[in-house]
Amino acid sequence: MYDWNLWARDNQLEPEGDWRFWLCLAGRGWGKTRTGAEWVKYRVDAGYKRVALVGRTAADVRDTMIQGESGLLSLYPTRLKPRYIKSERRIEWPNGAIATCYSADEPDQLRGPQHDTAWADEMATWKYPDTWDQLKFGLRLGKDPRVIITTTPRPTKIIKELVEDANAHITKGATYDNAANLAPMFIDEIIKKYEGTRLGRQELNAEILDDNPNALFTRDNIDTYRVKKAPTLVRVVVAIDPAATSGEDSAETGIVAGGKDANGNYYILHDASLRASPNKWAQAAVSLYYKINGDRIVAEVNNGGEMVEAVLRGIDKNIPYTDVHASRGKYIRAEPVAALYEQGKVHHVGAFPELEDQMCEWVPGGISPDRMDALVWLITELSSKSTPRAGRKPTGW
Repeated sequence: MYDWNLWARDNQLEPEGDWRFWLCLAGRGWGKTRTGAEWVKYRVDAGYKRVALVGRTAADVRDTMIQGESGLLSLYPTRLKPRYIKSERRIEWPNGAIATCYSADEPDQLRGPQHDTAWADEMATWKYPDTWDQLKFGLRLGKDPRVIITTTPRPTKIIKELVEDANAHITKGATYDNAANLAPMFIDEIIKKYEGTRLGRQELNAEILDDNPNALFTRDNIDTYRVKKAPTLVRVVVAIDPAATSGEDSAETGIVAGGKDANGNYYILHDASLRASPNKWAQAAVSLYYKINGDRIVAEVNNGGEMVEAVLRGIDKNIPYTDVHASRGKYIRAEPVAALYEQGKVHHVGAFPELEDQMCEWVPGGISPDRMDALVWLITELSSKSTPRAGRKPTGW
């Protein structure tokens, strides 16, 4: 058995003092997952019995926090591993301690259960901020309930409030702190992508950035009008901004879904953007169309031409489809949409971290904002005079 106290950097060890929330704001590859897993192990060894493991999705909890290379199970030799019962979303230790797995996509899972220890991973990417509220309500067992939050920083409302919380201890770290333990290819790829950019300050140096003053969209506007649920909608659309290629260095294909209510308000329902082949992104878009009970798919065809419709028809030949052409620059196309945000007419149903990062960071000449482009095409289509359907709630969100 190794001794984590000898291997860890000082800022990866539990801080001293009277705190309730340990917020680890660190760049990619810093060792956040290992720090969270080791702290949970330390708490279980110290006699704490009820642990909550909360990740962005159920898959993230399983694949990163539990079974990942730095996850909980990796800390134990085979003969001492705790029992992981996937079907029951729990881990059981020989000393009677139990860890229960929760998805941040399902806040209601945390209503009722009580815990003395919790690990919240990548909180800045959680879709529903009230997951954090539910977790705190249940952190009431024992004399010293505590939680560790391991996340790459984003200027979300939750993170900003935690930084100002008197009960929080803040640890900050950069990707470079752990360079000796990272694969050279990882260092090269991440530095190539982010170093020298505003997002590099966030993703590498773990800075909480203010809005880019030259960007069209602001986080304040998005946060102010964010909602938990959408009302009955009269039109629901999936919009696609296809990538021209599908290699590792290619842009993503933006796929964003949303709807419009009878009062002229817009609701962003899903961001399903991904980097994939045409067949894969077409499958994702058609699947999302049916998931939300959509009315139409729209796609920008400047790069793909007739191929875009052909690949979608290859998945579903009867899909309602409209192509759109970019005859003006991205900034000009986005200005009317930004105006709708300023007027409080656009509401994000939950949070979409990657999309919102693009919206609040992109300026002309920057990296192609594929998610933002898809959102602009979406709202442009919804604001057209197309015939609305009878009002009904979309399904699947």
